[in-house]
Amino acid sequence: MTGAIASRVQAPVEELDVAAYTVPTDAPEADGTLSWDATTIVVVHASAGGETGIGYTYADVATAKLVASKLVSIVRGRDAFSPQAAWEAMVDGIRNLGRPGISSMAIAAVDVALWDLKARLLGLPLCKLIGMAHDCVPVYGSGGFTAYPLEHLTGQLAGWVEQGIPRVKMKVGSRPGEDPARVRAVRDAIGADPELFVDANGAYARKQALELAERFRSEARVSWFEEPVSSDDLGGLRLLRDRGPAGMPIAAGEYGYDAPYFRRMLEAGAVDVLQADVTRCGGITELLRVGALCRAHGVPLSLHCGPAIHLHPGLALEQLVHLEYFHDHVRIEHLLFDGVVEPRDGGLYPDLDRPGIGLELKRGDAERYAA
Repeated sequence: MTGAIASRVQAPVEELDVAAYTVPTDAPEADGTLSWDATTIVVVHASAGGETGIGYTYADVATAKLVASKLVSIVRGRDAFSPQAAWEAMVDGIRNLGRPGISSMAIAAVDVALWDLKARLLGLPLCKLIGMAHDCVPVYGSGGFTAYPLEHLTGQLAGWVEQGIPRVKMKVGSRPGEDPARVRAVRDAIGADPELFVDANGAYARKQALELAERFRSEARVSWFEEPVSSDDLGGLRLLRDRGPAGMPIAAGEYGYDAPYFRRMLEAGAVDVLQADVTRCGGITELLRVGALCRAHGVPLSLHCGPAIHLHPGLALEQLVHLEYFHDHVRIEHLLFDGVVEPRDGGLYPDLDRPGIGLELKRGDAERYAA
């Protein structure tokens, strides 16, 4: 190994910076079980060898405090070319804090920043560093919040179809009695060909979900039912999968924070399609393991929200079927980052001329949202 090459593969992490930004929604937003008027994004920068990597998670400002108080000292000085080793050290370091929730989201933001940093040190797009199984990531337009008036709901989903996105998703569950009519209205607005997905965020009871699944399928040709019951109710998800209408896959998993969670869901036969979120499940290091679990069980994988941060790791996942192009996060990513790519022909294609995940924080624009 020449001295020049050796110097490029020895780079201790010099600094880890974290900041949080809270961005108000552009309209009231709600799903089947929650409502909100702002979203907080926690952004981490990791520096080594004259390069800086970026990672983030959508989480409470307390997540940023955990990064600063606990993870910075664990990661500083570690080999920037070994993000997996830093990941193991962070997981060990939060043992007494609990792995699910804020701890996993904090680790996720740091882990993505470290993978991004490694790719930048090598002068590579992250998808090339990890290895590409796909040239692009198909997306589905997602929003359709239960807080939206009907005209806003139908206009948003029809707008994605007009942009060439052939699949769209709406929220249901906060007013079950109105859901069939709202779903039919969306079908009428988008036309016969695009796929229509619904997401209840665990709002329904088992028998209620079964009844509505039949109506959604027969009346509006819904082809995806996400979290019809709580994602913790593995028996209920399995019931919907076994007894629900044909042609309507059951999906869940977005609230998974570690690989054992996803293993339990797969072993229970609870879903037709597993979901995962890189900003929750512990970052790219753990997401790749989730992809391996899906491969081993022969189950497709769909990625949840945050399209800009999911694009590069998503390209490496053999079982990937699509990525959620979520209105709230799309808007924030365009506000705060340079390098965000737009959908083309129903998918996202990486900009291979940009190293890492291809994003740069627009610090001046971000400061107005500083938490």
